[in-house]
Amino acid sequence: MSTMTATSARPAGMTKDERFVILASSLGTVFEWYDFYLYGSLAGIIGAQFFSDYPPATRDIFALLAFAAGFLVRPFGAIVFGRVGDIVGRKYTFLVTILIMGLSTFIVGLLPSAKTIGIAAPIILISLRLLQGLALGGEYGGAATYVAEHAPQGKRGYYTSFIQTTATLGLFLSLLVILFTRSFTGEKDFADWGWRIPFLVSVLLLGISVWIRLRLNESPVFQRMKEEGKTSKAPLTEAFGTWSNAKIVILALLGLTMGQAVIWYTGQFYALFFLQSILKVDGYTANLLIAWSLLLGTGFFLLFGALSDKIGRKPIILAGCLIGALTLFPIFKMITTNANPALEKAYETVKVQVIADPAGCGDLFNPVGTRVFTAPCDTARAFLAQSSVKYSTIPGPAGSPVKITVNDKEVPYTDAKTSNPAILAAVQAAGYPKPGDAGIVKMSNPFDVFRPQVAAIIGLLFILVIYVTMVYGPIAAMLVELFPTRIRYTSMSLPYHIGNGWFGGLLPATAFAITASTGDIYSGLWYPVIFAAITVVVGALFIPETKDVDITKT
Repeated sequence: MSTMTATSARPAGMTKDERFVILASSLGTVFEWYDFYLYGSLAGIIGAQFFSDYPPATRDIFALLAFAAGFLVRPFGAIVFGRVGDIVGRKYTFLVTILIMGLSTFIVGLLPSAKTIGIAAPIILISLRLLQGLALGGEYGGAATYVAEHAPQGKRGYYTSFIQTTATLGLFLSLLVILFTRSFTGEKDFADWGWRIPFLVSVLLLGISVWIRLRLNESPVFQRMKEEGKTSKAPLTEAFGTWSNAKIVILALLGLTMGQAVIWYTGQFYALFFLQSILKVDGYTANLLIAWSLLLGTGFFLLFGALSDKIGRKPIILAGCLIGALTLFPIFKMITTNANPALEKAYETVKVQVIADPAGCGDLFNPVGTRVFTAPCDTARAFLAQSSVKYSTIPGPAGSPVKITVNDKEVPYTDAKTSNPAILAAVQAAGYPKPGDAGIVKMSNPFDVFRPQVAAIIGLLFILVIYVTMVYGPIAAMLVELFPTRIRYTSMSLPYHIGNGWFGGLLPATAFAITASTGDIYSGLWYPVIFAAITVVVGALFIPETKDVDITKT
């Protein structure tokens, strides 16, 4: 492939070289996200394989913490690989990131379980997760910068929006491979050994990605800057040690990526969690519902990316944050109406109260799942929250034992930490649905989408995906345009990965912790609503429009 140069005369459409650049960058990033999401989708099975020495609840916590570690380390990957990318070049840096990501994933598929090699298994697993997070922290900035620096003026939003489809496509691909493997092996064999297949398949995807990326040339903007001797010798110092640039990094986080991340993770990941853990929709159906919404909505990344070239990045991103903040509550309530109507009815008509001495009731906020509740008031409320039962806490006399009432009728309460049959029977008798209730949405096959109940839920999830495409489609172009070429990779990667790795990646666990601590299945939505609203205000006041910026400046 010949090195592309900027010229004043160029074809109206994409050139062959530009199409290849977008394909190579996007395809590799799809595979990276595929690798990353496999772990999240299979966290329960992985917990049983690698944390088998612990009780089921504890092993699930450790599995989720190992998953979260990949998110937490992403900003550090952004710093490490961003620096390399600004000194050595874009091409070689994101070639290294995909090698690290792909090999780490492949090794997970080969890694012996804890029953075979003991404590070494979880230690190696977490080490591989940290490597994956570091690699992903370097991958996105490299791919987005590389494509943007190849794109012609006036089309950066459209060209980089192809990169923005990769996270959704990677998730979609991982769900498809998991569903196919589950169908082929059966649930028993899948839990035993079949779960390894999706991880092992990644080596084929890695080979294709590396072969394609080896054929790329360096970004013409970076190459010209390097030939002129204008590359940064200390990109970290220039990016974060100088207030004029560090201020833009902070504003990019608060006024762009923070809100973008919470809207994105709510629309894709928390929606899936909400369906499964709160509305008690089976995993097969929940994954299919999300997959269909993603399939229908992914093209809108390109639409909003192209539209941002016409009207600007800022109005589209902030509009997505604002509309999301205003409508998340009603949309999730409508999802409940359609997915589990009996739960919705019970939620409005059944009154459950926990009456206890306030001194014996603690705070249930537990986003990382490591706290163990022992006080009767806390175990009662935690059990109700896990059962998706709305409750209120009523102060009782000092020193009095805990009482639970369902529609003002006292229910015998034994201080059980994991289950309480008497409470469960009472709330179900009052109207809360049992697991597998006939009214809960269930899909019999991937194409069972024409029943009104299923179609309505997919439609609501599709609206959430539209919000995702609004905030995420133009973000790469805008971040690239905010920073000069010599420190672009470093500068744009950090706010992106703090926003998406920390504010976004920790959203599902934090939102559920809020739900559990309040007794309200919708209260977790305050997390994305508040952060999206902050981004609207900060972005509107302090973030400049960037679509006409000349990114060739060093």
